[in-house]
Amino acid sequence: MADLFEDYPLGPGWDEMFGVPGEPRPTYEALHATLRPLAGSELRIRAEVLARAFLDQGITFALKGVERPFPLDIVPRIIAAEQWRQVEAGVAQRVRALEAFLADVYGEGHALRDGIVPRRIIVTSAHFHREAAGIVPPNGVRVHVAGVDLIRDEAGEFRVLEDNVRTPSGVSYVMENRRAMAHVLPEVFAQTRVRPVESYPGMLLQALRASAPAGVDDPTVVVLTPGVHNSAYFEHALLAREMGVELVEGRDLVCAGNEVAMRTTAGEQRVDVIYRRIDDEFLDPVHFRADSMLGCAGLLNAARAGNVTIANAIGNGVADDKLLYTYVPDLIRYYLGEEPLLSNVETYRLDDPDVRTYVLSRLDDLVLKPVDGSGGAGIVIGSQATEEQLEHVRQRIQLDPRGWIAQREVKLSMVPTLIEDRLRPRHVDLRPFAVNDGNQVRVLPGGLTRVALPEGALVVNSSQGGGSKDTWVLPEPGAPAEEWQQDPFPGEIAVIPSPRRPDPGPGQSGNNQQQQQQQQARADGRVQC
Repeated sequence: MADLFEDYPLGPGWDEMFGVPGEPRPTYEALHATLRPLAGSELRIRAEVLARAFLDQGITFALKGVERPFPLDIVPRIIAAEQWRQVEAGVAQRVRALEAFLADVYGEGHALRDGIVPRRIIVTSAHFHREAAGIVPPNGVRVHVAGVDLIRDEAGEFRVLEDNVRTPSGVSYVMENRRAMAHVLPEVFAQTRVRPVESYPGMLLQALRASAPAGVDDPTVVVLTPGVHNSAYFEHALLAREMGVELVEGRDLVCAGNEVAMRTTAGEQRVDVIYRRIDDEFLDPVHFRADSMLGCAGLLNAARAGNVTIANAIGNGVADDKLLYTYVPDLIRYYLGEEPLLSNVETYRLDDPDVRTYVLSRLDDLVLKPVDGSGGAGIVIGSQATEEQLEHVRQRIQLDPRGWIAQREVKLSMVPTLIEDRLRPRHVDLRPFAVNDGNQVRVLPGGLTRVALPEGALVVNSSQGGGSKDTWVLPEPGAPAEEWQQDPFPGEIAVIPSPRRPDPGPGQSGNNQQQQQQQQARADGRVQC
């Protein structure tokens, strides 16, 4: 075997390329055959070119206040058609159930009355907002965009790790990863039929337009961003550009008479749909944080009056609560009358005293997660934690059992990843993106594969030092060419200037409060991959 795969070890998780050493699974045979003749140094040079291009073009994320190229591993991840069928159906099913739950919990509350979910779980959730009660979106959609995080367990079975239905991020990297891979590894790309991903902006725009208030035939759609200091600003700008809509900040909007307009050089123009990338707490200072400079006063009243649609809807975060996650299989059965197509990871509810006692007796075997955490923040992996860390989390659980869950430590599946000049197995997860237009839930064929770059690491988030892979979904056998045919060089990598953060000199601190709020919105983890 060539140097790239020399001494390639099979790790403790499911290896997606190799079933046994040196023998690739059928899905990866073509990729394996193409990579074998390449020298590790050649692949490393291409990877360095890719990283420089991402940085120069502004395809970055912020880590500890520094703009960095989003690490894209040069070896793609491949998902067979039959595996994708399960993912696609399972994600769509989950989104439909969460839609029904959100409509119910901010409406009649049947699931609470029938004991499917204890009422205390809802009212104690940090992201349940009574201010959203009674608001009915024009086409009934609250989850316009969902990012459902999946892992493959030791047997290769896809499982749901968590739900993201507030402001899920990362789809821009899905599109840019594909464009970049076509440029730096064309010989691999050309030999594999891959379903395209460039249709996402069109899917999203169609869903946003379909959610416009009643009687609006040609809605004005905008993307609302916290600004250039937000770690996902690149994505906000890219999506606005690809959809052909305006990218606005809160200061660009004005709300009067329960109607929203944006300021333009030609005067005020009515806004019908706002695809917001700002957390609930910062969105409307009338109802939430009074000191917010990121949103626009009156947005919630305008939504309640039916004059503007906010996507995703305010209050969706209650469905992201990791304790509520444990009830989603029951919600699928309750609302849809179906069995879940994707299983959860085995999870313990620590608000139960007996369960809590059991978990506290074996912390070193489990993964402990704060229910409101995101971006990998606060996670404690028992087998990798020190005694001091375990004692600290023990105390925190005892003080606030509602604020934590425990999960079985799953050895995430592994995919070959370029480490220096060799390919080595690294753990990965997958975030498929689903778009709901009110008639159907469509799942983009692929998604963001995140990879834990340090050896043995299980936390894949970019905020914790992880990277990404291009995710290739293979078409069904005999599928017509239009389902997989694409331009191998689908446009240049998007050029969006990377935001810089100059130090304000004396007398230049007037925007400090807004900058701090933008930094806080990022630190809260709502936009971290």
